[in-house]
Amino acid sequence: MEIKQLDSIQPFITKDGSEIRELLAHRNSAIRNQSLAEARLPVGGSTLEHYHVRTEEIYYITHGTGLIRIEGETQPVRPGDAIAIPPGKKHKLWNTGNEVLRLLCCCAPAYEHEDTVMTEK
Repeated sequence: MEIKQLDSIQPFITKDGSEIRELLAHRNSAIRNQSLAEARLPVGGSTLEHYHVRTEEIYYITHGTGLIRIEGETQPVRPGDAIAIPPGKKHKLWNTGNEVLRLLCCCAPAYEHEDTVMTEK
């Protein structure tokens, strides 16, 4: 049995500039075909726009408020929102609230820097 505690996971910065804590993935568990991470964006922060060639993502907002743009369409997001991001779709996330924006990010296949294509510098 594998159980990972969020507070014990060391964060790292992804290519898009978000801070993530990878809870389960092939790098640290028996999971092979997907990954689960918590991402955090500071107040006023944003990711850089990007897309993934192979990976589909699900974002699930747990804390804070923000805006997400997928392929030119922008929507507000808040806790309880689940966002589908298919492979190849450009996306960007902003923290528009007054607390850290926190979300779970599920990726299949697992997140890899090499699968991330930046469309913004």
